[in-house]
Amino acid sequence: SIVILASMSLLTSCDLLNNASKGLSSDQIVQGLKSALNVGTDSSSSLLSKVDGYYGNKLLQIGLPPEAQTILSHKDDQIFQTLGISKQLNDQIGIVIKSINRSAEDAAKGAAPIFKDAITNLSITDGLSILNGQTPTTTKAGTTTATFDSLAATNYLKTQTLTSLTTVFSSPINNSLNKDLGLGFSSNQAWSTLTGYYNQGVDGYNTTVGLFTTPMTRIQSSDLGSYCTQKALVGLFSKVGDQEKNIRKNPYDWAIDIIREVFGSVSK
Repeated sequence: SIVILASMSLLTSCDLLNNASKGLSSDQIVQGLKSALNVGTDSSSSLLSKVDGYYGNKLLQIGLPPEAQTILSHKDDQIFQTLGISKQLNDQIGIVIKSINRSAEDAAKGAAPIFKDAITNLSITDGLSILNGQTPTTTKAGTTTATFDSLAATNYLKTQTLTSLTTVFSSPINNSLNKDLGLGFSSNQAWSTLTGYYNQGVDGYNTTVGLFTTPMTRIQSSDLGSYCTQKALVGLFSKVGDQEKNIRKNPYDWAIDIIREVFGSVSK
């Protein structure tokens, strides 16, 4: 993954000069970083695009959209039980969660190429800042901060790619939400079914109990695509960040020749 980034975070400016004197230029160092960043982002999108990449990860699993919180609050109300809708709601909630996570997994495979432009355009100055745990967008050239940022590369990629990722990622997300992902229905159909059951219960309430008290509000159509895109990207950057922190902490756990060649002499 972001192997060279992890190792170079251990270097002082003196170490960099020592490596340069052994024939390793700053340009070569940053080219190595670019290569490692490509591997890291490819790996992250690959892991998330597998079955259960999102759904099987409790930290990254995409839950119901905000509009569904009212369903969670009322699904077991007496009126829904009386109308025989509570069980349908409870069953459908699980179906919706699984289907929207499958949509995110289906779309994740397209994330890696979007990172490549930002990585390709990484300058030597910004690259060396990242290697030393400094996010370029928060520091001036030639300066450092007292705090070492173990997510410097991830934060850099986020500032450089989030807008493009949101635009490009939304297309496969929306396509995935509209197609059958092996469940016999699409995510949008599952969501429509869930809200339909809930609104059926609301209508039953409003024509009975609601006549004598405050009526309940029906759920309107939701932009499931925008919600899933935003949540999927949060999960993507979380995965990239996890890899960056792990590699910074354990750089020599990765059996890659370039680490030995470039950083072997740095270890004390």
